[in-house]
Amino acid sequence: MSNVADTRYLTLAEVKQLLSKEERQGDLSPEQKVALEHAQKFAKLDLESVRKLRKELGEMDIGGEQNIVKIIDILPSAPEDVRLIFSKERLTPEKKQIEQIIETVRKYM
Repeated sequence: MSNVADTRYLTLAEVKQLLSKEERQGDLSPEQKVALEHAQKFAKLDLESVRKLRKELGEMDIGGEQNIVKIIDILPSAPEDVRLIFSKERLTPEKKQIEQIIETVRKYM
């Protein structure tokens, strides 16, 4: 059984890359094929942009990798979108943090 501390959250672009590699080798299960189709359809950024955005968001105090991945996958453009991402979290970003998140995301859209 894996430890939660060992969990690594992946963006849709990262999932797309990993599953595409497996697909070329012909090793995808039906579930993985569905996941790949989803990632291909909804991944909005390329891997290099994902890495840069992940690094920038990681420098902010926004509650960890899980929230960073949500932000990258959703690419919120309005304060309400950011608030929805954090709606089930203990951490609620302040107005200034929300604006900083939106400005950072805009650079990659």
